[in-house]
Amino acid sequence: MKKQFPLTSPNHQPARVVEQIKSDIRKYLKRERKKPLPEGVDFWDFACKVGHGDAAPEVKHVEEVVPAIDQAAASECGSVYIEIIATPGHRQKK
Repeated sequence: MKKQFPLTSPNHQPARVVEQIKSDIRKYLKRERKKPLPEGVDFWDFACKVGHGDAAPEVKHVEEVVPAIDQAAASECGSVYIEIIATPGHRQKK
């Protein structure tokens, strides 16, 4: 998923727009995790990038995407760019 989300809407409160974006992200992650795994893969990993407004996107861990959306809303930028790519993951032995 590569998408530019606007943080303002004429029909909705700003807090509701942020909640809708977070909901879309969570639904996408849940849908991707349900897909069958290829042979020899342990789990789905996600390569994530988040950019505020027109700034270059920064690489983030999947757990840091939702707080980055809150941070973008707090900085009052016009939009947030989110890129999430599902990749095969392999467990590392300790």
